[in-house]
Amino acid sequence: MGDPHGIGIVGLGFISRAYLSTLADHPAVRIVAVADIDAERAVAAAATIPGAEAVSVERLLHHPDVMTVLNLTIPSAHAEVSGAAIDAGRNVYVEKPLTATFPQGRSIIDRAASAGVRIGCAPDTVLGTGTQTARAAIDGGLIGRPLAASAVMVTPGHERWHPHPDFYYVPGGGPLLDMGPYYISALVHLLGPVRAVIGAASQLRDSRIIGSGPRLGQRIPVEVPTHVTGVLEHVGGVLTTLTTSFDGVATTAAPIEVHGEAGTLAVPDPNNFDGTVRHLTLGDPEWHALAPQAGYVAGSRGIGLIDLVRADETRPPRASGDMALHVLDIMTALLRSATEGRRIELTTTVERPAAVPLTPTDDWLSAPDR
Repeated sequence: MGDPHGIGIVGLGFISRAYLSTLADHPAVRIVAVADIDAERAVAAAATIPGAEAVSVERLLHHPDVMTVLNLTIPSAHAEVSGAAIDAGRNVYVEKPLTATFPQGRSIIDRAASAGVRIGCAPDTVLGTGTQTARAAIDGGLIGRPLAASAVMVTPGHERWHPHPDFYYVPGGGPLLDMGPYYISALVHLLGPVRAVIGAASQLRDSRIIGSGPRLGQRIPVEVPTHVTGVLEHVGGVLTTLTTSFDGVATTAAPIEVHGEAGTLAVPDPNNFDGTVRHLTLGDPEWHALAPQAGYVAGSRGIGLIDLVRADETRPPRASGDMALHVLDIMTALLRSATEGRRIELTTTVERPAAVPLTPTDDWLSAPDR
């Protein structure tokens, strides 16, 4: 496989722990440098990674051994950090969403193309056995031709558990831009790209109360819709009804259901890599579980970056910038539709990424990707 691919990580908040657990010991990559607005946090992280340096963002972007920048900053900083990395000639893999606004996302993709560097973006959870097994079932004709789908995400809000949840309630946050990428990316893998959307949204509370950590009990402002729903018109004609909410306690709805001419498929939570896929065939009263048929077994966050590193001219990255831009287009168009009260046609499209063959854990942790 040659020398490990040099990685620099910008942003060492909560989500970085999940990435580090995958990347710190992976033979395909080497974490060269880390940086954070909190220098002490960077020093603490570097101390746990053999050979890594705690440096400034500027130093990281121009470090001679950094080939790809992993951008784990808050959404409002995604465009600035990714743009600076591109200008420094580095590939970028960014936590979702691609950027806080669609024009920023379009600019990042165009700048990367001009600079000849690659862009990848979370979520990579959809490369796990949950979504990929569902895709294999659909593509294999298990439920016949897909006709309709639903996707539902309902929680009381992240302020219950996150000690610094402010960014979830400002532009670039909210349930749609925060959690929507998981569901919409899965839907594109399952059913193909989207051509138009119709949306509705509400914001019925102007503040939230932090429920844990050093700021317990502090009230923070809400500046974005906290319940967003709508209809996605897929290019193939399937209509998906989507709901993302920080305004509900819980739901009994399946995260994703796909309804076909011959049956229905229940897809597990796309925020997880695995989970049980169930199907009900027309005329059969019993649901049946499917054994994993495709996807990275026991996947974990960061596998999309590994997939990016191993991509080539014959197989583009699966968690790509083009996918992320299309998902961002869908989400921002839903919010525009809710404001303007009209159907909005999208300006982007994307090819369905290559399906992931059933790949045992030992294989994706060591062997070259397929």
